[in-house]
Amino acid sequence: MKRYHTLISLLAFAVAGYILLSPQTGHSHCQIPCGIYDDHMRVRSMREDAATVDKSARLIAELAGKPDAQSQNQLVRWVMNKEKHAQQIIATICDYFLTQRVKPGQKDYAARLAAHHAVIVAAMQAKQHADVSYAKILTKRVDALSSYYPEHDH
Repeated sequence: MKRYHTLISLLAFAVAGYILLSPQTGHSHCQIPCGIYDDHMRVRSMREDAATVDKSARLIAELAGKPDAQSQNQLVRWVMNKEKHAQQIIATICDYFLTQRVKPGQKDYAARLAAHHAVIVAAMQAKQHADVSYAKILTKRVDALSSYYPEHDH
């Protein structure tokens, strides 16, 4: 019996260790009505992502055509960085704003939906193109959401 309890304890410890040490996926926010929202902070975060996409595109252009291994390595890293931050914007719009903050009952629903969709499209285009102009459009589209989510005290 003691051996059985020791085995169960070891198994429980192993499962707990696995859960604690496994990589966890982060999400924009819970999708339950918890009432803890900071929409303005998410817009600021998307602005940071857009600035990173812009910087990445500028450095990709700077490194393009350089044949040395270090430049090629950095080029790949900046491309991956641009992709990641553009995708983070898409995830924030889809997983947070479109699921929880843009609602059919809002009087300006169509305009809000169009503005949020424009951000998604701009982020997708910034991923597809290395030209800095796409990053600038993305920044402009993210900035356009500010009027919907002004800063306020909680």
